[in-house]
Amino acid sequence: MEQNQNELKRSLGFWSAISIVVGTIIGSGIFFKQASILDSAGSSTMAILAWIFGGVITLAAGLTIAEIGAQMPYTGGLYVYIENLYGRICGFLAGWMQIIAYGPAIIASVAGFMSIMMANLFGLGTEWRIPLALITVIAIGAMNFFENKVGAAFSVITTIAKMIPIAAIIIFGIFWGHEDAFNQTVGEISRNGGGFGVAVLATLFGYDGWILIANLGGEMKDPQKLLPKAIILGISSVLLIYTLITIGIFRFLPAAEIHRLGENATSYLAVKAFGNLGGKLLSIGIIISMMGTLNGKMITFPRITYAMAKRGDLPFSKFLSYVTPKGKSPIIATLFLIILSAIMMVFFDPDKLSDLCVFTVYCFYLMAFFGIFILRKKHSTRPFSTPLYPLVPFVAIAGGIFVLISELFNDPAGVLFFIGLVIVGLPVFYAVKRMDQKRMK
Repeated sequence: MEQNQNELKRSLGFWSAISIVVGTIIGSGIFFKQASILDSAGSSTMAILAWIFGGVITLAAGLTIAEIGAQMPYTGGLYVYIENLYGRICGFLAGWMQIIAYGPAIIASVAGFMSIMMANLFGLGTEWRIPLALITVIAIGAMNFFENKVGAAFSVITTIAKMIPIAAIIIFGIFWGHEDAFNQTVGEISRNGGGFGVAVLATLFGYDGWILIANLGGEMKDPQKLLPKAIILGISSVLLIYTLITIGIFRFLPAAEIHRLGENATSYLAVKAFGNLGGKLLSIGIIISMMGTLNGKMITFPRITYAMAKRGDLPFSKFLSYVTPKGKSPIIATLFLIILSAIMMVFFDPDKLSDLCVFTVYCFYLMAFFGIFILRKKHSTRPFSTPLYPLVPFVAIAGGIFVLISELFNDPAGVLFFIGLVIVGLPVFYAVKRMDQKRMK
């Protein structure tokens, strides 16, 4: 499916692409998931290994998708890959999943975690969390009504800014912490934890977002070369950063304290390490980090809606495919995403959403991973080849199966609900096609 991409500007270069990958990945997960991962893993050593294991799975996935994406450098990302590999209906469901379930859920989850830190920073009660999350998502969404260079520039700025709190936590924790980063355990944790599989699943929310750069393939200057570089360098950098942050946190805070503080562990660490003023400045840096993540997702997800609407695959496609005359920004698709994300924020817990959105997208990641074998049979030459083939794709596939089984046992009710959201796409697809046929008669 070679799409007409003329309406979107090919203006994104190397640094913009790298900043979008890193900026989209590093957000709330690494700062808010430490306690839940520790609880599930049972010890600090296993928690650190969970972050590494999750990073390896993600890197294998990224290397596999990089080969596929280099052969399909069009706006739409996973939606385009699945359709080219498995046909129109599967491609539609991949896109539907991202615009109805995965995209809104992950934005609502990141915004929900961010609002926790904002409420703590300003000394506000829990009743302010949803309003703060809504205001932030609306503001960032509105910024992306302009040309994609605006959002990309914000990604570069926030990616640079987020390195300040990251460096502070790593350096202070590793060099001034007095705890043993490894082998910490608490009896209560090991009794109540969900197991290593659930811990790895939680880390994958922290790593998620790497594939979203593929949604901008039609807006890159040289996507066949740039897309693989952005994915691989971005994921590798984040894997190293996440491992060091986790070690730094465990060096500074005892496992029992992290368990007790839960989602507030990072805020507590900031104040404990740097005092009230320093803690507030560090918290502001983390909030900026999460805003950058939200911005990266707000740039990329509307491009999926745009790509599907441009094909006439969605109800109200004429409106959803509208782009501004000057900036070529899909503003109706962006507004649609803001509305769905707001609904998710109001009705769902951010921690639960984070696991469910990872499960949902991995259903389609797994299909894409198998697609590398299909493409290898069709094409002998490629712009980019996955190293250590077929080992790396097998690792990605094994990781995908591991994710699906872990979440199915962890939250079967939530899994069924999100699968239902995806399946609802089938009658929508056929209804749209029937309307198209009637108009043609």
